[in-house]
Formats: sequence, C-alpha cells, structure tokens
Amino acid sequence: QTFEAKLLHIESRMRKKSKDDLPELEFFMRCEVQRADLDVFISSLKRVAGDVRSMPEEKRTDLILFPSNLTSFLQGYDDSEYRKRRAEISELAFTYKQGDPLPTVEYTAEEISTWRQIYQQLRSIYPTSACSQFLDSLQQLEDECGYGEARIPQLRDVSAFLKEKTGFQLRPAAGLLSARDFLASLAFRVFQCTQYIRHSSSPMHSPEPDCCHELLGHIPMLADKEFAQFSQEIGLASLGASDDDIEKLSTLYWFTVEFGLCKQNGEVKAYGAGLLSSYGELVYALSNKPEHKPFNPEETAVQPYQDQTYQPVYFVSESFEEAKLKLRKYSANIKRPFAVRYDPFTCSMEVLDHPSKVQRALSQMRQDLKTLQNALEKLSSS
Repeated sequence: QTFEAKLLHIESRMRKKSKDDLPELEFFMRCEVQRADLDVFISSLKRVAGDVRSMPEEKRTDLILFPSNLTSFLQGYDDSEYRKRRAEISELAFTYKQGDPLPTVEYTAEEISTWRQIYQQLRSIYPTSACSQFLDSLQQLEDECGYGEARIPQLRDVSAFLKEKTGFQLRPAAGLLSARDFLASLAFRVFQCTQYIRHSSSPMHSPEPDCCHELLGHIPMLADKEFAQFSQEIGLASLGASDDDIEKLSTLYWFTVEFGLCKQNGEVKAYGAGLLSSYGELVYALSNKPEHKPFNPEETAVQPYQDQTYQPVYFVSESFEEAKLKLRKYSANIKRPFAVRYDPFTCSMEVLDHPSKVQRALSQMRQDLKTLQNALEKLSSS
C-alpha cells in the first residue's frame, strides 16, 4: 500500500535448501512498481522478511507469455487517476469466481474516446490488411454484438457470442498470466480477457494486453471455427509439457496468434492479434521492411522476439489449415507422460491413461464418422 505496488502473480514452491532440514516454502511474487521506488521497495520488504531477492524481468522469461521488462508497464503510471481507474477495473477480475456473471464496466467518456480513435483508425485499413476470416467475424460482431465506435463491448455479450460460434468463453483477467496458465486456459476453450483500456496518451500501441488488444485483435479470430481449433490445439499441447516446451509453445503462440501472417489470394494478410490491434505495426508487418519467413514450428519456436519494438521477422502460413497440421506434427513430438482428449459436451479434459478410455474415444469417433458418411450419402442421392 505504501508504494502502491500492484501484485500481478504469486506462486509458492518447496524451498530447495531449507535450514535445519525443516520443510519450508518460498514465494515468488511479480509486482508493478514505480522504477524510482524500486530500491526502497526492496529494502522495505527485507525489513519484514528474512530472505528477499529481486530478479530482473528478463531473467524469468518462462513466467510471462507476453514478455516485457519493468519499464514497459509504466505506460500511464505517472497518471495517478489512470492507476486508480485501472486498479478498480482489475479488482473486478480479482474478485470474479467461476460461474458468476461476467462483470460489466461503465466506461468513462475519455475511455470511449480512446476506443473510438483506435477503432476508426484500424477499421480504415482492415479491408486491405486483415485476413478474410477476421473481416467476416468483425462484420458479424458489428451486426450482432454491438461492435462499433460508440461503445466498448462488454465481456458478457462477447462471451455469449463466442460460445455460440465456436464454444470459446471469456474470463476476466487483471493482467498478464504465466505462460502455462494462459495456454492451459486455451485448452479448455477459455480466453483470459482484460477489461481496462490503454492510456489515452498512446492509443495506437500498448506494450501489454488491454481491452482494445483483446476485443479487436483476438475476438474476431476466435469467432472463426478453424482458428479457434488452432488456438485450442496450442493449449492442448501445453498440458503436462516441460518448462522448456512451454517456453517454445509460448514463442509459437507469439509468432502465430499474436503476430501471424497468412497468404490469401496471392497476398499476405494479418491474422495475429498483436498486429490487428496496432496500426503502426500492422502497416509495418505488411511492408517490405521486415523479413518474411515460411511458418515452420521447429524454427519459429526458437526465434528471438521483440516486445519493445516491431518484430524484425514474421512467419507466413499458406493457410490456417497448413499451420494447424504443422502444429499437430510438432506437438506429437512433445514428450509427455500422458495423452489428453477434450470433451466438448462437458467442457472437461479426459486423461487417456487406460486402454478402456482410448476404446471409448475411438467408439465415439466411429459414430461421428458414420454420421458424416450418412450425410454424404444423402447429399449424393439428392
């Protein structure tokens, strides 16, 4: 409270070396704090805790899916009113419990004005820059879900729309999550979504996710069935994966779902949310300035990325189907002690750790194939 530090993540684990051989826990905390207060903040913590060590952000790349150093999170943090407002909105996510109605936010005139500026600017270049799936879904969102310049859509309405289209549902998030937690959510067709908006001083770019990034970048693509399945398969591949594989999968996510390009009708179009919510980088990515490489999961998973400026390299897929097939092949080589299967009827995950479970899954697949075969036969005879 004294330093107005914001706790973003906390995790506990067994201490590797405990004193007197007694079981102890150590806690890792990730905080936002003003850079000028950082040294005093650490010193104050040491007065109330016996062993406090600070770790630079770049040393924990495994923790953050959208990696960024401390200064990235200070956008608008010299504005006390913005900090207060963002904390109020984030509190809705902190107090949310599964099964509760998704919280609504009464956005201010200034927040709606920021949204309007972003929406107008991006909407003007989407027809020539965005992939057809994005354009089709955005049109549906405008027709059915209140998308437009006049208001910021509410998560409750958007989640109901997505549920009907692809089975994805939204969950409010206060900020960044660990890569493992975020990817695991995708496995269950749940997308973690922030509700605060970027600072009005920088409407065309934000170093961290905000509602413009989520609602304009991610949601239209998640309303496409093929892309929704692609996103879920990245999440499914993460379940039970090692920390090293999680880092590679989060990098794959970065260069596909966030900054991916694809070919359509002989032209390169954007499908990544980081591009579709950033006017400057969208124009840059489609120019001849950066390097364009064919999407290859093995190469993409170890490609260094930029989180402070535009990417020097973007990966181009021939189609979503091609990207999905390549990802499946890559995921098959991830070593895990078990296999999983998502049950869309119960929205649960089944661990296939016994022959009888595999047999039941195969039986269901045979029934589905029989239904499709019958449908083809009826179409052929009509």
